[in-house]
Amino acid sequence: MTIDISQFFQVFFDEAEELLAEMERLLLAVDIGAPDAEDLNAVFRTAHSVKGGASTFGLNDMTEVTHILESLLDRIRKGEMPLTAEHVDAFLQAKDILKMQLDGHRNGAAVDQDAVANVRMMLQELSQDDLGGTPLVAAAAAPVASFALGGTATSAVAEGARRFRIELPKVEQREVNALAAEVGLLGRVSVAPLAGGCSAIIVTTHESLDDIIAICSFVLDPDDLKIFEAPALTPEQRAIEDAARAKVERDQGYGFFDADDAPAAGPELSDDERGYGFFQPIDQIRAAATANRAAKAVQATAEGLETDAAAEKKLVVKKDDKAVAHGAESSSIRVSIEKVDQLINLIGELVITQAMIEQRSDSLDPMVHERLLNSVSQLTRNTRDLQEAVMSIRMMPMDFVFSRFPRMVRDLAGKLGKKVDFITNGAATELDKGLIERIVDPLTHLVRNSIDHGIEMPEVRRAAGKTDTGRLFLSAAHQGGNIMIEVADDGGGLNRERILAKAAENGIAVSDAMTDSEVWQLIFAPGFSTAEAVTDVSGRGVGMDVVKRNIAAMGGSVDIRSARGFGTTISISLPLTLAILDGMSIRCGEEVYILPLGFVVESLQPAPDDIKEIAGRGRVIKVRGEYLPLIPLYQMFEIAPRFTNPCEGIVVILESEGRKAALFVDDLVGQQQVVVKNLESNYRKVTGISGATILGDGGVSLILDVSALIRSSRQLADDIIFS
Repeated sequence: MTIDISQFFQVFFDEAEELLAEMERLLLAVDIGAPDAEDLNAVFRTAHSVKGGASTFGLNDMTEVTHILESLLDRIRKGEMPLTAEHVDAFLQAKDILKMQLDGHRNGAAVDQDAVANVRMMLQELSQDDLGGTPLVAAAAAPVASFALGGTATSAVAEGARRFRIELPKVEQREVNALAAEVGLLGRVSVAPLAGGCSAIIVTTHESLDDIIAICSFVLDPDDLKIFEAPALTPEQRAIEDAARAKVERDQGYGFFDADDAPAAGPELSDDERGYGFFQPIDQIRAAATANRAAKAVQATAEGLETDAAAEKKLVVKKDDKAVAHGAESSSIRVSIEKVDQLINLIGELVITQAMIEQRSDSLDPMVHERLLNSVSQLTRNTRDLQEAVMSIRMMPMDFVFSRFPRMVRDLAGKLGKKVDFITNGAATELDKGLIERIVDPLTHLVRNSIDHGIEMPEVRRAAGKTDTGRLFLSAAHQGGNIMIEVADDGGGLNRERILAKAAENGIAVSDAMTDSEVWQLIFAPGFSTAEAVTDVSGRGVGMDVVKRNIAAMGGSVDIRSARGFGTTISISLPLTLAILDGMSIRCGEEVYILPLGFVVESLQPAPDDIKEIAGRGRVIKVRGEYLPLIPLYQMFEIAPRFTNPCEGIVVILESEGRKAALFVDDLVGQQQVVVKNLESNYRKVTGISGATILGDGGVSLILDVSALIRSSRQLADDIIFS
């Protein structure tokens, strides 16, 4: 019988990735001059846990790297050798190698074996430094006693393995089992009872005595153990032991296998091919998982469902950060993203159904149907509470993003010869998972630019009366229904004259009368860069325009504040979620559209004197002394409107990316919360439309892309601009 353990592989992959991220965080925070003992122990535990899981699933390449890493960490945490910056660099490189190997096993990604060999060699060389040291524990110096299962022992070590006998004090059986399971990661283990209720563990392994003692220290105090090295078994004794063990396993079925499921005799297979006698080989698991994902994707496409590109990832639903840290089993649960998305979709349908009921009940006589209307009102409140509760499941802390940057800041600052303190604030602030994954790349561009262009070299800072070490701030906070993310530095600030000169050189219309905020926005022009030289860090003018475009696609905006000599702050405003939004319903002809409320400034009915015609450029409207381009919605979508004169209809003032425009529509219908449906995945991309929703009457309404409308306002004439 073969067990499909693909689900266990996935759990290991997820946990190993979290452990490696935790290892990196601890290494970046460690004080090299005076390292905290608990921090060193925590780093050691992460390496040990990864090694144990990798060994269990037969991922020997990861086991070999973590074994060397674990041994070196063990010597450092016990004070046998001092921690140096070289050690931290080596540990971080080892973490990168383990992550690469993990991705190789999980996704079939390529693994650079030369890089693996280089890191292993580096760790081994560091392990060989300062070999003089004190014994690990007194037990290691205990006299070696003869111990064998029977017969006369010889000094030969079969296949290079060594046998150790670990005598335990009187402890509960669960602790004996726990220690046997831990030691079992190193080799073959058996437990024997001793007099007085004590037990002994016999382990056959290729690992060293130090490794055994290090693992035992996780469960029991090493001073309470007696460890002896036993002579190796002769070939005859090994054959007898293997036969006895095989018979027990066949008879008992390991406690959960059928006795007749023992593997049939056949050609000798490797451990990976054999699956250890009952595990399905990892190659077969990968192939089955790939085929399963492909089948699900085809089925999802056929049904018109939204396919999440990150469907293999898991979401940890956290109740309290401290509780998670100290009691993960009781305070969190791993839930597949597919299940969360399905739940959110069902809640969206419930919101739509509730809106339909509420709309139909509006026509009822409140005196005759008072009880029914009260029930509808209660349903509305409960639906809103349920919707908010379910949406909170999809929210993730910004620490998911922030934790990626300390390593990048450290490496980039070292590469550029700069000193940078990286400070974060508001890591617990929550944002929708879909937005968190999309904000990583824009923030990466901004952080790299702050280090490369913002923060000066140490000698320049000293000349300006600053400290050698620059400061880079990354913060997040809620503001109303949005989240505000800021990247700030205390560097030299933006150079107004250089930006204007570069813009003029690129053919951008500029003038000295432009305000600072208008000048700063020029850096978002495609291909714009004031770098004096192109490097592998920056200088090609690729990035800032992409940053603004990506943030605008998420319904957000970017603002820049800068003071020469004091630094630069870049602020990003994003909606908390893209799944549900507050919208204004507008009518044009027979169609009803939704305007995201966050872009709406005001609505008005203009006077005839406020409308001006510009030859070949369409019309503008004067609002409080400011002329705004007038966008007739009916021209964009070839709609037969009720009104063609703005003075008879309604004009809605919109603002996005620092620019304003006036949208001419027939009428305002109302304000409501709508569930956003992805139009592109269910139909196709439509210019000027960001999504769709279902109204209370069951009809479909399109959600307007305000940023696209305003960007197109300069091109507007009497011709249709969208086709």
